[in-house]
Amino acid sequence: MLKFTVMTLTQLEYIIAVDTYRHFARAAEHCYITQPTLSMQIQKLEEELGILIFDRSKQPVGVTEIGQRIIDQARITVKEARKIPEMIADEKQGISGELKIGIIPTLAPYLLPRFVPTFLQKYPKVEVQVEELLTDEILRKIKKEELDAGILVTPVDDNLITERKIFYEDFLAYVSDKHPLFKEKDISSTELEINDVWLLNQGHCFRSQVLNICNSSYHQLKSKHFRYESGSLEALKNIVDSHGGITLLPELATYGLTEEDQEKLRVFDKPRPVREVSLVMHKSFLKKKLLEALYSEISSTVPPHMREKLKGQIIKWK
Repeated sequence: MLKFTVMTLTQLEYIIAVDTYRHFARAAEHCYITQPTLSMQIQKLEEELGILIFDRSKQPVGVTEIGQRIIDQARITVKEARKIPEMIADEKQGISGELKIGIIPTLAPYLLPRFVPTFLQKYPKVEVQVEELLTDEILRKIKKEELDAGILVTPVDDNLITERKIFYEDFLAYVSDKHPLFKEKDISSTELEINDVWLLNQGHCFRSQVLNICNSSYHQLKSKHFRYESGSLEALKNIVDSHGGITLLPELATYGLTEEDQEKLRVFDKPRPVREVSLVMHKSFLKKKLLEALYSEISSTVPPHMREKLKGQIIKWK
């Protein structure tokens, strides 16, 4: 005769928290309980199941093979259970609640000031939390339910992620007045010498995009007397001003430039290199009204020509 173990949603939330933080004390703090209470509940669940979920001999805390399978299923179960109160709240309260967003560094300084103030003004019952993260970290946090959505460059080619395109933005070259291409009005990507181009650190998707535009790889970079890579587009622009060379900027990053700096911008010949920016979320995402409101607000605050490229495409929640 089969024996069924009764486990609570609370216990499942506890093991998810420990898996997320890999630390019992931090997990307990996240769950607003004491560490002994959390440890006792998890140990009780393990005893009832007759297996170990966590390997407590490791630091940070490890997960056993069967424990990982249980945690993966627990995430699905908890997510499904949350749909009921989320659906009720969505119906009764309208646009309200907490919204946790991740955004990549090459978008954050230029896109956030456009939509966050007006979004908060329109929806005063919404609490917005924003983290500036690299693409891989945003996707990881969405899949672990630590973020509701991400704003990043797509496609990401992940079957657990839904993408909704917001706009396309061109790449522009920011050229030192000491560089030969400064004399050109328009330039071709074939004219770019990769060793003249200042790049972002490895891990940034923008870096990979620039290398693709230059038809180059990291291994083609030659040793320089002075090499500088940064996580900031602004820092790269300053290096071009002081040291020479070229860097590439996304279109939104160019709108705040001074007239003097704008004279250093060069557009590319057609077909111009562009990047696709989307709002992404988990396939089984909740908070539909909140995310719809967020999407609409972002769309309304970017220059119209950036949305023009979306015409003829079906843009909807999948």
